[in-house]
Amino acid sequence: MNKLNQYWRVFATGFCFSVFGAGGLALSFIVIPLISLSSRNQTEREYRVQGAIQRSFHSFCRLMKFTGAIDYKIIGGEILKQDKNCLIVANHPSLIDYVLIASQLERCDCLVKSAIWANPFMKHIVKAAGYIPNETPDDLLAICSERFEQGNVLLVFPEGTRTTPGIKSKLQRGSAQIAVRTETDLRLVHITVTPSFLTKEKKWYQVPPTKPFFLVEVKDKVEVKPFIEQTTSPTIAARRLQQHLSETLFPENQ
Repeated sequence: MNKLNQYWRVFATGFCFSVFGAGGLALSFIVIPLISLSSRNQTEREYRVQGAIQRSFHSFCRLMKFTGAIDYKIIGGEILKQDKNCLIVANHPSLIDYVLIASQLERCDCLVKSAIWANPFMKHIVKAAGYIPNETPDDLLAICSERFEQGNVLLVFPEGTRTTPGIKSKLQRGSAQIAVRTETDLRLVHITVTPSFLTKEKKWYQVPPTKPFFLVEVKDKVEVKPFIEQTTSPTIAARRLQQHLSETLFPENQ
């Protein structure tokens, strides 16, 4: 029975990702053009696209749970929905971390790597949503500051890529630098996957013997002001904040 269940989850996962791909095409070539026609203001268009993404992701997560591909629980989703003007910083153990978090947020900006901007299936969506490319460091702080002034939240995975199981995680400085330079607080989100699934090293069809369980926990908010006040150097403040984030997001590494 366990083997049959595993085979079913291979099928269910493939089916869900096929639906995800079809949904991406529908967003790109049907939903987004309709939103563009009915919304003249760029900010309004971006918010409506972000709302469509949130509803699509929520449906996708429910589909994965319904088909038995995965199970998941989100603790503190109500807190996340109330956050304004902050960075949401999360660890990154699997392919669908962004989907799980963004499914809770009707308005959510995101730093997007250049490969996605070049993806013919995704570039229309990320552009229409107003997501921020992470390859423009000169403009990055100004864009982020503008979004925070509008009350937006910015989702960042400070590892830069998915975690490799069994290898100590290392954070990049981007999120800490943005927080310090824009004087913006951070909301921490911790994700665990048991057993590991959809990691960087394995294909989607390499499902574990037992059903993966995703636990998304919304943690406390980290105030950036104390780190700024400890020193006159923004670089040192960012370094200390980065160390704090590493210790909080990855206590097993300490």
